[in-house]
Parts: sequence; C-alpha cells; structure tokens
Amino acid sequence: VLSLLGGIIGILIGLALAGLASVTLTIPFAPSPAVILLAVGFSALIGMVFGFFPALRGARLDPIDALRHE
Repeated sequence: VLSLLGGIIGILIGLALAGLASVTLTIPFAPSPAVILLAVGFSALIGMVFGFFPALRGARLDPIDALRHE
C-alpha cells in the first residue's frame, strides 16, 4: 500500500514538474497513459516483492520467541 501510494505521489509530482518544464522550455509534453500505468504497477510490484520476504520470515517465527526478543 505504501509503495503504491508513493508511486502515485511520484507520478503526480512528475506530471506537475513536466508540465512546468513544458511551459518554461516550450517543449511539448504528452504523457502516455500506458507509461503511467506501468510506473504505478511497477511501484506496487516492488512493494509486494520486498514486503514478501520479511513477512515470510516473520510468519516462521514462534510468537512467544518473537515477543521475548522485542
């Protein structure tokens, strides 16, 4: 969820900055919806992949041992 939210915020900031650069540098700017969806999907995938391994390790712990070391 956090990586997806970060991806969406990053896309919005990127669109705003690219629009500003388009106005100031007179470069045409036309974002592709496919590229935007790819970026958001990649952000979500990265969050799932890198969240899976710590969750797997935590699921293997005995709850009593985990609370004892906390």
